[in-house]
Amino acid sequence: MFGRVSAAVVAVCVLALAGCTFEGSGSTAAEATETEVSAPSTPASSPEPASASPSATPTAGPGASASLSPTPVPVRSPGQTLVSMHISGGFAGVGRSVVLRGDGTVHARDDREGSVVRRTTAAEFRELRLLLGDPALDDVSDFTMNMSAADMFQYEVRFEGRTVHTDRSAEQPPLDALISALSAFLPKG
Repeated sequence: MFGRVSAAVVAVCVLALAGCTFEGSGSTAAEATETEVSAPSTPASSPEPASASPSATPTAGPGASASLSPTPVPVRSPGQTLVSMHISGGFAGVGRSVVLRGDGTVHARDDREGSVVRRTTAAEFRELRLLLGDPALDDVSDFTMNMSAADMFQYEVRFEGRTVHTDRSAEQPPLDALISALSAFLPKG
């Protein structure tokens, strides 16, 4: 008899807790905990919606940091430079650059096409910040160039106090993804 009463009390408690809301928000405690865990640590002035939660898959690579999930880099001020990239070289000797600021604007320049300033969407801004927050970027070499190759584009990427030089001759998935995402903002021409 005691076992059935205990089981009934436990069942009632579990059902009662399952229906509880978290601080009157209308969401269950499990949903609130999930939101707290996945919410980025950005200031309220960040132009991204709190509900955006794209799936981030860890990048395979050497080192322990590859197993961690990316989190968006924090924005300290609207004028903060989150990342800059300069592309030079190639057969035609190009000069192109992209700068992402903390207010979500992208300043892009091409020596031949001129300059453009564009505001990213909330999803684009979050994706770029997730790419910058990828722990696998810590494992990327600061200098990866094929010194025997001619006419290759050279990329200089500055972020988080680092400067990385590459010609993309070696596969570096987290850096390649960042370069590709930033390149999408370059003037078309």
